[in-house]
Amino acid sequence: MPQNINQPSNQIRLTNVSLVRLKKGKKRFEIACYKNKVLEYRSGVETDLDNVLQIPSVFLSVSKGQTAPSQDLAKAFGPKTPLNDIIMEILNKGEMQVGEKERHAQLERVHHEVIDIVAGKLVDPKSKRVYTTGMIEKALDQLSSHGGATHKADEGKASGTATPTNGEASKEKAKEMPTWTGVVTTKSAKSQALEAMKALIAWQPIPVSRARMRLRLTCATNVLKQAAKSSVKKEVEEEDAEGESEKLTGTIKDRILSYVEQIESQDTIGQEWEVIGFVEPGAFKGLGEFINGETKGRGRVEVLDMAVTHEGD
Repeated sequence: MPQNINQPSNQIRLTNVSLVRLKKGKKRFEIACYKNKVLEYRSGVETDLDNVLQIPSVFLSVSKGQTAPSQDLAKAFGPKTPLNDIIMEILNKGEMQVGEKERHAQLERVHHEVIDIVAGKLVDPKSKRVYTTGMIEKALDQLSSHGGATHKADEGKASGTATPTNGEASKEKAKEMPTWTGVVTTKSAKSQALEAMKALIAWQPIPVSRARMRLRLTCATNVLKQAAKSSVKKEVEEEDAEGESEKLTGTIKDRILSYVEQIESQDTIGQEWEVIGFVEPGAFKGLGEFINGETKGRGRVEVLDMAVTHEGD
């Protein structure tokens, strides 16, 4: 006769899962997600939680099928915290456990993102033309495989100008210069792209310089001193920013100038203020939206040159 097998009520068996773990309140909590969906959710590609979670439950151990008791969840996350909020916190802040294939796919995605960002922000200093993603990729491969210091040292040997003293000085200088060893999955694509650009500019495996747009910005003088009303945020491009943003405050003039990296000229002609300066291409859209929204048609942006390089890069 067949016999009934009793399975504990808090045990759920799942297979082919991607785990996200979060340690909180001396307990480790897990959620079971579909493979590849966690990254898509965190990047904003996927927004439907039903397509991310295999089951809307929190576990102490997914592999054992052991769900987290409600008292453990209440102690760690608060007695009035809804289950959905707990799942969201684990999904957003937890550590993702991935397999080899998923890890490789993640690395490839980050790699392509980094290459695309770098290719859009660097130009040939002479022609002012952008490089193809293939050329940028080869240049970064050269830095990661051979090292920038080796590249420079070879140049010194070839020229015959390197002396033991100069060589030691070069080594010390090389230690202080930015390096590139390849992409990783533990840092954002944006922060790694900034590291890559710094290394390319420092070592110059190919002639590169940061691209700038040269713009003319004009605005009615009686608008400039007004307080900016919008909550537009300007991205902070720093190595450790990791996608954070800085909320800017002040007058409309202050906010406009915050987008300008280098001012070429600034003047007031009658009732109109004019500034000519250099702006990164990535900030152009935000600058245009800010001026249109805040000045109500009394300010404008004119592109003088799409890609300009200048001293100080």
